[in-house]
Amino acid sequence: QLQLVESGGTLVQPGGSLRLSCAASGFFLGGYAVGWFRQAPGKEREGVSCISSRSESITNWADSVKGRFTISRDSAKNTVYLQMNSLKPEDSAVYYCARRRVGYCSSAGVEYAFEDWGQGTQVTVSS
Repeated sequence: QLQLVESGGTLVQPGGSLRLSCAASGFFLGGYAVGWFRQAPGKEREGVSCISSRSESITNWADSVKGRFTISRDSAKNTVYLQMNSLKPEDSAVYYCARRRVGYCSSAGVEYAFEDWGQGTQVTVSS
């Protein structure tokens, strides 16, 4: 059964760091582009970052995270990561990973470009 499972979300203080993981089961994630999205209460889901199938291209959609968040992948572990540094309260959201059924990222972080989604992991940044 095809499945994406996010993990690593928790409560963290402002200025702290977290690494989110997106583990795939039932298929090889390495052949596809994978994106991270987030959704805060009362807001629309926002595209954060995307990595292409062979990691040759990374697209950062959200200006607010540039220089702080880094996407990466480990094909041997069938997992994509989102390293988040210098976290701010406005980064609080449910974070989702999603697979695109092609190897390249979309130019915009739009939900309809990604076909398969995980259930999300909660990140709360608060003192």
